[in-house]
Amino acid sequence: MPTPRVPMRNIKEVLRLKFDCDLSHERIGQALGLSKGVVSKYVARARIAGLDGASLAVLDEAELVRRLCPEPPATRGERAAIDLPWVHRELRRKGVTLQLLWQEYAQAASAPIYQYTQFCAHYHAYAGTLRRSMRQVHRAGEKLFIDYAGPTVDIVNADTGEIRPAHIFVAVLGASNYTYACATAGETQADWLRGLGQALAFYGGVPALVVPDNPRALIRHPDRYEPELNRATQAFAEHYGTAILPARPRKPQDKAKVEAGVQLVERWILARLRHQRFFTLAALNQAIAELLVELNAKPFKKLAGSRQSWFASIDRPALRPLPEQPYEIARFTVCRVNIDYHVEVDGHYYSVPHALVRREVEARSTDTTVEILHGGRRVASHVRSFSKGRHSTVAEHMPAAHRAHLEWTPGRFLRWACDIGPATHALVEHLLANRPHPEMGYRSCLGLLSLERQYGHARLEAACARALAIGTKTRRSVLSILQNGLDRQPLPATAQADWVSPEHDNLRGPDYYLTPPTTTTH
Repeated sequence: MPTPRVPMRNIKEVLRLKFDCDLSHERIGQALGLSKGVVSKYVARARIAGLDGASLAVLDEAELVRRLCPEPPATRGERAAIDLPWVHRELRRKGVTLQLLWQEYAQAASAPIYQYTQFCAHYHAYAGTLRRSMRQVHRAGEKLFIDYAGPTVDIVNADTGEIRPAHIFVAVLGASNYTYACATAGETQADWLRGLGQALAFYGGVPALVVPDNPRALIRHPDRYEPELNRATQAFAEHYGTAILPARPRKPQDKAKVEAGVQLVERWILARLRHQRFFTLAALNQAIAELLVELNAKPFKKLAGSRQSWFASIDRPALRPLPEQPYEIARFTVCRVNIDYHVEVDGHYYSVPHALVRREVEARSTDTTVEILHGGRRVASHVRSFSKGRHSTVAEHMPAAHRAHLEWTPGRFLRWACDIGPATHALVEHLLANRPHPEMGYRSCLGLLSLERQYGHARLEAACARALAIGTKTRRSVLSILQNGLDRQPLPATAQADWVSPEHDNLRGPDYYLTPPTTTTH
């Protein structure tokens, strides 16, 4: 039944002023703020329907609408029904539009059809009855939303009883709502990327876009318009051939899918596990995986099918294939090559070609290897070592001989130390001699040089003498002596047992003290 555009009380007032007051159409329009044509239309309809002032008074609004605005000859029941859930599901496929679906509906119909405008109106009315997050149109294989749940799950160390919280990573595909969850030790950069890599393996494909929040572990500079990923996140995206675009800061509606997915995981999985005790992360992930199967197979309430069936028919065919090898979690560190042609990564020193001395390079660290990159090209590769203060040196990285353009050489260090004093010279000689290659002692010698500028020649010489006397021949020992003022104190006495008297003619033996002295009488 078409609804009149003029409020019903105004229509009744139009008819009352006409039939009871006998006013002109122009005067009625001026009184009620209506056009003369509208007044004429409803007066004409009332006369066709046989209404007058007396009959109008006893009619309610519903009956008046039925009398003035009768149904068109064709009723809705005679038109081909629209499969609205099917329309809603098909719109998620890439390239599918309402115009195309209306054409398919019209071709398949055996009864009178709804025109395109009515078709769209029926669909939008249907979509409005769904949840707000379901009204967003997500194309097949287009977006994967990721986030961490707020609640954590305790992992108990069976040997010590120590309790550590496990964090729950959640991923949701936009078109099918197919959900993945796993537990990680924390929410570090490695945890985010490892969880995302496992999610892509779970889905068996790669979406066009990954939408996280703005965690500092992934995003270097959050920005509403031009967010900047950190180096490891960008490398992950390049490896999988996807794009990572974070949601706008403080705009949770941009990732409403995963917000709903997190809530679902909390209620459907974490709530069920609240009475269980887990001793390993693997055991917790096994329990989560079992409940995920039930969650994704659970039928929708207002739509046909389930997350599993929608994923199989919509998202899975649209995902891009996975790369042959999964991404190896890596950390990138900007370093500057020291004059000993080594760079420091987590306290260990790795060699690079000596031509890169003083250049800025990038170290890519994984659990097993450390790669040194310069200008986007790998210039060195080492097995990862966790021994702090040690060196990993490749012979090919060493210079064949001392080069004139190098600022420091062993000879120059020794000449400088000789100018300070014999103790400093002896200590520098020790630092240069007790390394696999003399240039590896450059770093310690430079440290001594900085102490000379800070404390002066005399104090450095005294501190080196004391370090040699007590047997701690390191730059750190010299620094400690200077900081505590021990260089101003006398050197420790040498132990008596270590002293050996030289042989000479005037030496008196023990017998001298056993024979009484001879008395001479004058």
